[in-house]
Amino acid sequence: MSATTNRTWRCRSQRTFFGLTDEYMENIYEQFFYLKYVGNWSFIEAYNLPVGLRNWFVKRLAKQLEDEKEQIDKASKGGKGGSTHELSAKTQHLLPGSNIPNI
Repeated sequence: MSATTNRTWRCRSQRTFFGLTDEYMENIYEQFFYLKYVGNWSFIEAYNLPVGLRNWFVKRLAKQLEDEKEQIDKASKGGKGGSTHELSAKTQHLLPGSNIPNI
């Protein structure tokens, strides 16, 4: 005696309210990867963060990287605020930890 039930659902639309969509989970995994790769977080640290706090960290980390990129671009173009210095035999000793003898 085997009991099988053939249920027919009243609503034939896709039931997404029982779980998270694939697109949403992909976004979450992208956030985990971003925090791990760029921010050097562990998977467990990112996983255990509350959603709102995790979103804030991802946005803030992205802003920080954009700001750093702008500063690097500005410095490499010789723009305002960026100054470059050349090392010579006379100025090399000013570097911290440089015990290189002048030849």
